[in-house]
Amino acid sequence: MDKWVVNDFGLRLDSNDEALRRARAQWEAIQVDVDLLDAPATPFPIHQTTLAAPVYAEGNGTFAAGALRRMRLEPCEYEGWWMDRTDLDDGLPTKVSVRNVWTTGAIVSNIVLRSGPPHNYVRMVEHIIALKLGLGLDNVMIRLESGDPPLFDRGSLDLVEAVESAGIVEIAAPARYFTVKERVSLCSPHGAFLVLAPPSARPPALRLDVAVDFPNVIGQQRVRVVIDRATFRRACVARTNTTVAKRWYCRTVGRLFADIRNLGYTNRNILVAGQRHYLNEPRLMHNGKSLEVVWHRSALDLLAALSLVEEGRFVGDVISYKAGHALDVRMITQLYRRGLLEEIR
Repeated sequence: MDKWVVNDFGLRLDSNDEALRRARAQWEAIQVDVDLLDAPATPFPIHQTTLAAPVYAEGNGTFAAGALRRMRLEPCEYEGWWMDRTDLDDGLPTKVSVRNVWTTGAIVSNIVLRSGPPHNYVRMVEHIIALKLGLGLDNVMIRLESGDPPLFDRGSLDLVEAVESAGIVEIAAPARYFTVKERVSLCSPHGAFLVLAPPSARPPALRLDVAVDFPNVIGQQRVRVVIDRATFRRACVARTNTTVAKRWYCRTVGRLFADIRNLGYTNRNILVAGQRHYLNEPRLMHNGKSLEVVWHRSALDLLAALSLVEEGRFVGDVISYKAGHALDVRMITQLYRRGLLEEIR
């Protein structure tokens, strides 16, 4: 039997039984576009890693169009990822952790981290912190000159190339791996769901089965993959996506709101989907079909959520169907509230 067919959703963290029943049937009917579960994957280092040297990355602002935003990634002596607002004198660096998630946005869906004073926040962090699991990069200090990080035309490839130019080095401390104690699942009232299970292979790795289903040109897309640096590098060019309707809203009614009025989205840094065709050129084509949306969900958004496990590298078998930032963060929060994480020793 295919181990990815879910006959048991394990410990249910919701009560949306009917929504899950429908969603399960819909998910199982989606054809797999790319299956890389059996492809060779390069294991990450067995020791913790950090950067060999500081490195800069810059681009136009995400929420301040036209403003140049720069960030500095540095080696870090502390465990984990940290974000330091250098423009603030009354705040400490914020640890990348689900404990510090402030919001996942409304009109613009994104993960916002905040700690200490109310203004000590950083928006749209997901495309940055996904590198933690995507590259096996454990300890990093990120210095930012504002709470608005740069937005890149090539997904997160600019950041990957910056890290590659600086180099990744191992330190003496052994890498720490965490997974769930048992299979757990969480389903939304609308039928999006996540399933997390302990690793089914050795050595333990992060194995994803991710599907999206949109009522427009994006349609149904599904990939299965084991995360390693090479796979992450190929997929990280995938941009976030929006619809024609949401873009119209941002350019009309949305202009009443400062954040949306100054949003840095362009036809280069996002994918715009209409009912029957894309308004700009899609990426990551496979057999004549763009898989940019599902790769973005897999390599950036989902890895970012799993990177909110602060103690180390999350490993296991993960299924995601139509899920997004809100459900992701709720899942990771429940893992902590219910004591469902354990270290693999």
